[in-house]
Amino acid sequence: MLSRIKVILKRRTYKLYTRPYELNIVGLRSKQTKSNAFDDEIHVFYKTDKRKWNYHLYKATTDPGTFWLKNPTYPQGTAILKEGQYENAYALGLHQGKYTALVEIKPVVVMRDYDRNAILDFKNGNVQKGSFGINIHHAASKGKTLTIDKYSAGCQVFQSAEDFKQFIGLCEKHRSLYGNVFTYTLIDFRAVRKITLKRLAMAASMLATAVLGIIFNRGDK
Repeated sequence: MLSRIKVILKRRTYKLYTRPYELNIVGLRSKQTKSNAFDDEIHVFYKTDKRKWNYHLYKATTDPGTFWLKNPTYPQGTAILKEGQYENAYALGLHQGKYTALVEIKPVVVMRDYDRNAILDFKNGNVQKGSFGINIHHAASKGKTLTIDKYSAGCQVFQSAEDFKQFIGLCEKHRSLYGNVFTYTLIDFRAVRKITLKRLAMAASMLATAVLGIIFNRGDK
């Protein structure tokens, strides 16, 4: 997975951070449009002092929960963070003044789902750029949360409190070396799938070429 995500970052001319313990934080949005499930992922990877990649995968949601889809605080609809790379848009701070999380410090781009139903709409609605408090935080303070409900009104939310604790530890290491700024990148599952299919097609083509070469060589004997 890491190699495929790195290919996507390169193709989209997104930044890939390679200094020791400088975090790449990448949300991977699933193809599911039904809300209220932690069916997305947050991938965190960085190089160590030995220049080897360390890689962590966390279950999360990059979408709002059903409650806020049906009961938006904005008349235009509930915010869904748009795909893209948000460079230096986050910093360690307090989520809602309660606990340490990554909080939005620069404008991001959201789509407003105005249908007021439990189906996530990634294509329609108003696109807005601004500061909306799209933070990166955990759901329940302990254990794993089963459903999103009110835990996300557009934030990127970890399912497991323990995973989030580990993540914040990595962020604190990053901050001690490079300052309190973080980049968050959100990509779609379908982008990874395209890379996978392309690689499978290339592997199949190489195998077919090798087989044909063996057949022709045998025919020459």
